[in-house]
Amino acid sequence: MKLTGAVADIHPLVVGLRRTLHRDPELGLHLPRTQAAVLRSLAPLDLPTITGRTCSSIVVRVDGARPGPTTLLRADMDALPIDERSGESFASAVPGAMHACGHDAHTAMLAGAAHVLVRYRELLAGTAILVFQPGEEGHGGCLAMIEEGLLDDAPDRAFALHQSPTLTSGHVASRPGRLLASSDGFTLTLGGRGGHASRPHETDDVLGAATALVQTLHARVTRAADPAHPWQIAVNTLHAGTASNVVAERAVLTGGVRALDATGRERAQALIRRVAAGIAEVHGCTLDLTWSEAAPPTDNDPGQTVYALRTASALFGADRVHTLERPAFAAEDFGHILAKVPGALLQLGTRPPGVDAPAPNHSPLMRLDESALTGGVALYAALAMAS
Repeated sequence: MKLTGAVADIHPLVVGLRRTLHRDPELGLHLPRTQAAVLRSLAPLDLPTITGRTCSSIVVRVDGARPGPTTLLRADMDALPIDERSGESFASAVPGAMHACGHDAHTAMLAGAAHVLVRYRELLAGTAILVFQPGEEGHGGCLAMIEEGLLDDAPDRAFALHQSPTLTSGHVASRPGRLLASSDGFTLTLGGRGGHASRPHETDDVLGAATALVQTLHARVTRAADPAHPWQIAVNTLHAGTASNVVAERAVLTGGVRALDATGRERAQALIRRVAAGIAEVHGCTLDLTWSEAAPPTDNDPGQTVYALRTASALFGADRVHTLERPAFAAEDFGHILAKVPGALLQLGTRPPGVDAPAPNHSPLMRLDESALTGGVALYAALAMAS
């Protein structure tokens, strides 16, 4: 049975849920409205369901008609702190929050897959564990669910889809081995004597130190990064000062490190420590540096990646399935699961038709082709059904 055709009537349910979530995005680990909307969409199925104790997670179990492997399927649910400018009729109604990474689509597709798996339960050998995860965008949602026992029953394999508005709609891409980079966040806080702008000699140039730190870190990456162990550093926010005639006594910078291996990760962190300490000392400022590890590298199991791409080829045709040549510097906390369970993360193309330069994920202009979501539903379901 070709699932892409068999699940066509699921499309309105999937699009409806996706638009509901898109209008009302929530950030972080606690997503009560999102959780409630997903639970409403699953209620007619009457499936065994567990909700999180420390976060707004949902875990649903679908048992097949005969024995087989336990397959974990994950979708993330949280949004990003971005003001939407996509122009969609169902754009975010929440200031400062937007589903700019397509997690609303992931969630809607997995909910649709639950309906498909129940409808065609006789084709399911084994068990499907459907995981709706909050807090993927740097909030530790995957680890929170693991700590609550997500992997205690040791699933045999694990898969996730991530929509990509820059990949041709309806196409699928992935690669065995290293797929995505690690992601670490850092906060640098510089302190010193503030004062009146007319007497700068009585103050410490905290803002000058902060701007020098941004420029030096970004410049040093081009010389210090080893092509054999690639990494990136980016300072993305700088907050300092309260008035035009007041010398700031504090500046806070935040940013991130991406690396494709442990050596690059260590070298990037060492560079930040060394440069920050030196600039703080030269400017007579105090320095506080804190780290947060958002995600490990995402490593696809070779065997499960072959299985997943073969399954996608059977659904969409081999000409729509691609093996990527190299890993990317994006990051995903699904890497925590793949470090413990063999599986794979796949990209699902959602490029809007007729758009030559689509806005990427994390852009306030990001849009996606909703017609691709039916294929995502079918692929989620097929990954659990096939053997």
